Amino acid sequence: MEKILIIDDEAPIRKMLKKFLEKNNYQVWEADNGKWGIESYKKNNPDLIITDLIMPEKEGLESIRKLKELNPDVKIIAISGGGITDPKMYLDLATKFGALRSFEKSVDNEMLISTIKEILL
Repeated sequence: MEKILIIDDEAPIRKMLKKFLEKNNYQVWEADNGKWGIESYKKNNPDLIITDLIMPEKEGLESIRKLKELNPDVKIIAISGGGITDPKMYLDLATKFGALRSFEKSVDNEMLISTIKEILL
């Protein structure tokens, strides 16, 4: 069973994604910020990480950079609702930092699952 780590400070989004991914036969861990996400990555070695970009403690861009330092081949999908500015700016930066794909919240579940399957092939 492939393993996915969700890093997002919004509990309802984490729970919704976790439930959806578990229904699609993935093992899922959650972290509510980048700091705990990096610790969970080290402990659980997931096959894929889905991370929000705007979070307290350690935000998503910092987390992507740190995860890429730990493992240059780590597979990351970035999601963002924006913040003060347009989310597209953050999502573009996330791909420059190493995320394989990026989506605005709320990402379409079918698009997300097809992207996950493509990345984990």
